[in-house]
Amino acid sequence: MKVNGQAYRSIWLAADGVGVEIIDQTQLPFRFVVARLDTLEEAATAISRMLVRGAPLIGATAAYGVCLGLRSGASSAALEEMAVRLIACRPTAVNLRWAVERMLRVLLPLPEEQRLRAAYQEAGRICEEDVAANEAIGRHGAALIASLAEKKKLGEPVNILTHCNAGWLATVDWGTALAPIFKAVEQGIAVHVWVDETRPRNQGASLTAWELVAAGVPHHLIVDNAGGHLMQHGLVDCCIVGTDRTTASGDVCNKIGTYLKALAAFDNQVPFYVALPGSTVDWSVDNGVAEIPIEERGQEEVLRLQGQDDEGTLRAIAIAPAATPAVNPAFDVTPARLVSGLITERGVCPASRQGLLGLYPEQGK
Repeated sequence: MKVNGQAYRSIWLAADGVGVEIIDQTQLPFRFVVARLDTLEEAATAISRMLVRGAPLIGATAAYGVCLGLRSGASSAALEEMAVRLIACRPTAVNLRWAVERMLRVLLPLPEEQRLRAAYQEAGRICEEDVAANEAIGRHGAALIASLAEKKKLGEPVNILTHCNAGWLATVDWGTALAPIFKAVEQGIAVHVWVDETRPRNQGASLTAWELVAAGVPHHLIVDNAGGHLMQHGLVDCCIVGTDRTTASGDVCNKIGTYLKALAAFDNQVPFYVALPGSTVDWSVDNGVAEIPIEERGQEEVLRLQGQDDEGTLRAIAIAPAATPAVNPAFDVTPARLVSGLITERGVCPASRQGLLGLYPEQGK
């Protein structure tokens, strides 16, 4: 995607072909800052402190983290230690484990002297595959938006509600939930987006809104609890969200608050779609509520807000009494019964084991 007319991905190799550069998402939307990663520990810190976030991008960053770690030692024992360190950074997003395990499958059979070069090649492939998958998600999702547009009066936009950020910043490029919107706009379809602020880190306000401004997509920011009201009044044509882990039975784990949006959509007969690449499906899990580990993040994210004051200074302010503690689950699980369909790189399917296996038959073997 483009930033001030210049094409960017969310992660790329530095000019020297060794270091890795990322967009520091903690600085957005007020500052566009490129950070460089040179070590495994820097990659792990970027993931855990959410300089990078979004399941596909976390996976890509972890893959390059293995590359950076190999610069200090390429033994099998070192590789295993890298894997443990990286996977521990964010327990919920399955792409992190998927990418690290994929790197191990490629690297462990090789002689030590071949591992570093092979690692960079495999990490590059993971990134390229992610871009292609997300663009395909965009095409399939845009077809759904086009079908909704056919039911609108001439000139009326399709109103889409999003939650959290599942745009190109959450992937290597294009995004998952926002990719259909970008593709629909490219096709000349009138679209308007309701952007959930997405407390407590406000990724909707800081990231999704920033992406939509850059792409020239009409949108309004709303508080998290406004979605149900808008649906009751016929102001939402569909919801499209992303996911950090989807079970083999179609349950969806996404940013906290997604479940409530799905309930409101179900009650108001509003289609609720989830966009994801196949790498985000965890085929080892059936019951998302019972089996997916939910990351508990620090209470300061709930108790404090970061923003820019009128002088342009970034500040964090307290919003609760000093003696008040907070609990901060980062994700919730939406049962498959509330999901209208899964938008994948291979097409759209029902949120069910049968639906997923129809697109990924190799997983049934």
